Amino acid sequence: MAISSERVHELLRTFREYLKEKGFEIYPFKVGWYNAVLTAAHHLQYPADTLAVLVISTPAMFERSFLPFLQSQSCESLRDPIDQCTAHTLSDCISLCFANQSVDVSYDYEMLPSRKPKFLAQTAAHVSGAAYYYQKSDIHNPPWGEKKMFGVCVHPQLGGWFAIRALLVFRDVQAGADFQQRDPADCVCTQEERIRLLESFNLCWQDWSYRDIVPAEERYSDQQKQYFITPPGQRRALLRQWGYLTDTQS
Repeated sequence: MAISSERVHELLRTFREYLKEKGFEIYPFKVGWYNAVLTAAHHLQYPADTLAVLVISTPAMFERSFLPFLQSQSCESLRDPIDQCTAHTLSDCISLCFANQSVDVSYDYEMLPSRKPKFLAQTAAHVSGAAYYYQKSDIHNPPWGEKKMFGVCVHPQLGGWFAIRALLVFRDVQAGADFQQRDPADCVCTQEERIRLLESFNLCWQDWSYRDIVPAEERYSDQQKQYFITPPGQRRALLRQWGYLTDTQS
């Protein structure tokens, strides 16, 4: 049975508040909105009105969730610590808020047996209204010819200072007709700005200038920047240097 828009937000209220305290945001949408803009090969295999929720991390996640997670010594040696933290936080929250719901969870790093991602994160961000997905097709006369240019999402309050972490699908919850799609904020309005955004993201992403394409209300701390600019293979050594990992966790 379909539930009203008010009931959708009521269902998610405690979950949203809990995750906000942990440095995450959520954005609900219908599976059909996502499938409508993709080829069948990338469709989510649920009825069109099925409720889905996108989860993103804000800059606050690092200090509110990640560092406390490391201090709890819950980190497993073979997995990425940020991924572990996200999975641990979401698992706890889902168990707390949705004990009687059937919720399928997919993480941004997970792949299908076909080696395709379980979901297209930036497309999900766009259709959920979380962040506008700027692509080459948004440029009227692209100056790069046939050169491939990857798209990038921009959050209206956070710019590029966020990350898409997970997709939740409520298998038994259908959102009603009054649950309407909200377009993401088009905060990079001019063609010149869009060209600069895509060039910054594709040609010099290491300097992170694309993240500041719009003024951000919150940015990564210096410690968080140091962590993410460190090559993944060296991050555990950095965490040991900071005193967050012991030799038995290395």
